[in-house]
Amino acid sequence: MKIQTDKIILLVGLMGSGKSSVGRKLAQKLELPFVDADSEIEKAAGLSLIEVLKCFGTEEYRAGEARVMKRILSGKQCVLASGGGSFVCDQTRKSAKQNAITVWLKADADLLCKRTAGRHRRPFLDGFDASLKNKIENYIKEENPYYGQADIIVESKDERVSETASRVVEALQKFLSEREK
Repeated sequence: MKIQTDKIILLVGLMGSGKSSVGRKLAQKLELPFVDADSEIEKAAGLSLIEVLKCFGTEEYRAGEARVMKRILSGKQCVLASGGGSFVCDQTRKSAKQNAITVWLKADADLLCKRTAGRHRRPFLDGFDASLKNKIENYIKEENPYYGQADIIVESKDERVSETASRVVEALQKFLSEREK
């Protein structure tokens, strides 16, 4: 299914909201290439996300993430799964406003905890511990105001990935038809 836009479809949201898994399925449905920003950061650095963070610190990690996002957002149409906190960066939001349709996969703390607990590739969570929900609730409080600037908001639910991707397609179609009016 083709959509009537040449813009990048940028999925934003907290870690565990489904950006990568929904993004892959969405790209299939829209017949577009899929790009995962976290994978692109790892390729650019030649290190895992956790290694980048340990070697260079949070500030340089975020600066590298912003450079990668700027490059991808200046490129060809695709479905792009952003890094968890990348949309907080002013430069990334500005590039996205010009070159993308942004879709916030909004998830509550319980779902994010369920999806991220015990995951070792989540550099900002340090695996599962008793304070996981507190960490996630803090991220929600800090970052949701930025995600709220997205063009489209789709609730991320505990459902099959294909169902969420279908709801994103419906939201995109509605957004594009309203924009034409």
